[in-house]
Amino acid sequence: MARRRVVQWARVAVVASVLGTGAWISACIGSTNAGATASSSAPSNTVWLCKPGLASDPCEVPWTATVIKANGEKTVVTTTDAKDAPIDCFYVYPTVSTEPTANSDLTIQPAETDVAFDQASRFSQVCRVYAPMYNQLTLASIGGKAHLTAAEALKAYDSALSAFKDYMAHDNHGRGIVFIGHSQGAAILIQLLKQEVDNNPKVRKHLVSAILLGGNVTVPIGKSVGGSFSHIPACRTSTETGCVVAYSSFVDPPPANSLFGRPGTGVSALSGQTASADLQVLCVNPAALGGGKAVITPYFTGVGATAVGVVGTSPTVSTPWVTYPDLYTGQCMSSGGATWLQVTPTSLPGDTRPLVTEVLGATWGTHLADVNLTLGNLVSLVGSQAKAYTAHHQ
Repeated sequence: MARRRVVQWARVAVVASVLGTGAWISACIGSTNAGATASSSAPSNTVWLCKPGLASDPCEVPWTATVIKANGEKTVVTTTDAKDAPIDCFYVYPTVSTEPTANSDLTIQPAETDVAFDQASRFSQVCRVYAPMYNQLTLASIGGKAHLTAAEALKAYDSALSAFKDYMAHDNHGRGIVFIGHSQGAAILIQLLKQEVDNNPKVRKHLVSAILLGGNVTVPIGKSVGGSFSHIPACRTSTETGCVVAYSSFVDPPPANSLFGRPGTGVSALSGQTASADLQVLCVNPAALGGGKAVITPYFTGVGATAVGVVGTSPTVSTPWVTYPDLYTGQCMSSGGATWLQVTPTSLPGDTRPLVTEVLGATWGTHLADVNLTLGNLVSLVGSQAKAYTAHHQ
């Protein structure tokens, strides 16, 4: 994935800040229930980016990784997909479309396949990954190059909702579901979970977990549930199900004008969330669900690492993936009205491995690398949750 493309898709998060249209978009997205439900009854036109059995599925590709330790030692680890996985993952990708229209069409392009590989493919080790194409708000629309109307804002959400209903009707077959989304994808899923899952016990029983990164999920200050969801709490153990993992990552404390980690800022507008003195953005460290500091396990693709702002001399590897054990610790922190996942290099003696930076500036933090910084931990967590869910529902 080229760096230019990744930088572009992340800019969806500044809709409210750059365009000053946060309240307008919030109203549009918040009013989707009536329109979305009506259109979802139409015949399915779902185009699947990832789906079990799909030819050229970017979520079913080699996961062979080079493990590089602090002393430079390299080993190669090979893993395989879980064709008989007991649960499904439903992935909604972030903003990648460079089409000139306000909404993207449903044509699969390299932008979508690249981001699905970078963010979702490793989950195929523990779940069957379904990822629909959807009419997302494009970079042109959020950047002011294409006129954005209420109908187009609704269309992005509505198309994702339609795909989810198609999946539930034809592919789920009573299986547990992990929802995975980042940035615009997380915003779409926050709204979808509110409408379709949170207050519906029949659907909520299928919820294994929701991984919603860079989306500003909120909870009442000091609480684990409330705010964005009424019945979906923060995950606090590796065997807890029906819960949510959410965070925005920073290597330095978020400034006062940060786009993430603060209620109502940045991408919050896309899920109809506004600021409130009683709310804070949720942070769940997937390496230490109960709290505290722990080593996080990043996974990067060769080109993806450059795209998200990894700097330094990148080692030459022959595998699709590279991982750096013991390079970072992660810890959820709160200060000055912000809550975030603090990512700190371990600074081991002689360690020259490349480090991730806040490539778009302090207000963004390490948003571009939110998923990849803890990807190893997230995949392991979903594996544990899958076992717990299956044991409970047998």
